[in-house]
Amino acid sequence: MTTIRDVAARAGCSIATVSRVVSGTGPASAAMRARVQAAVADLGFKPSMPGRSTRQALGVLVPSVTNPVFAAALAGIQHCARVAGLSVIITQSDYDPLREADAVKALIEERPLGLVLTVCNPDTSHGLRHAADLGVPTVLVYNEATSAYPAAVTVDNRAALSDLVGELVALGHRSILFVAGRFSTSDRSYWRYEGYCDAMLLAGLKTLPPVEVDFIEGASDIDLTSAFSRCSPTAIVASNDLLALTVIASVRRMGFDVPGDISVTGFDGIELGRLVTPRLTTIEQPSYTMGVSAASLLLDIVAGRAIPRPIRASHVFRRGRTIAPVSTKTCPSPNL
Repeated sequence: MTTIRDVAARAGCSIATVSRVVSGTGPASAAMRARVQAAVADLGFKPSMPGRSTRQALGVLVPSVTNPVFAAALAGIQHCARVAGLSVIITQSDYDPLREADAVKALIEERPLGLVLTVCNPDTSHGLRHAADLGVPTVLVYNEATSAYPAAVTVDNRAALSDLVGELVALGHRSILFVAGRFSTSDRSYWRYEGYCDAMLLAGLKTLPPVEVDFIEGASDIDLTSAFSRCSPTAIVASNDLLALTVIASVRRMGFDVPGDISVTGFDGIELGRLVTPRLTTIEQPSYTMGVSAASLLLDIVAGRAIPRPIRASHVFRRGRTIAPVSTKTCPSPNL
């Protein structure tokens, strides 16, 4: 089946340009229109979304609407859409690649102007590939940009986590455990683990195998007794704040004090982390602003005012009270 990628290759232009010419949603020179139209005719391309979208809306996919970090981005997307006079169609994937593909197809059937997506992994996402093949303008948020999907708004997950581990190393920690959502369902977790490895190697320390847990089930309970038996960590880095809070509950059940015995850090900077005791140490990313930026970039691409490009948001190290210098006292044995 001929796809929009084939047309773009034949016409010698971007997928976004083909989409604008075919759908009539943005400007293009007369010469470019002629090239695209000739390629469409030569290849027999039949767009699945002919003509201008009949619905003035943006389609949005996030892994979970209950996670505060995604809720903040949704608020930013909705604000931008409201200012532009658009509605927002929201769905979630529950960190399931198969459900993600079905959700993206369902969004496309609503004929939105474009999509803002957080997918499990851009390199393997069938939903993202389906949107690209149909020429649906798409911007990723939180995911890292790739050569195939350059339009993305995210922080530098790898550098941010490296900075965070560097703070723990400076406090004397040498055995640092990384607890994360499954890499197969989150490229963010993978890149954050790469940052952990970078910092450990820079300090001349041994990297420990990550503890991967289900994002949904892991948010309520994590059993770390096996990991403690293997490596006796003095610090734990969680790949997001919700997992960090679950980790704190888990190590307390094992008889450890945070941060007296074990230091714990998160990633995201959700408001809940400020309200718990002790206050969570984390990397804060500007989720609301990232949502606004993703929606704004999408609207600019649709209107022909911008080309797909990555936007790197700034992260901030937020020191709380869940980290401390490595303890010199004898830690209690885990309650097995």
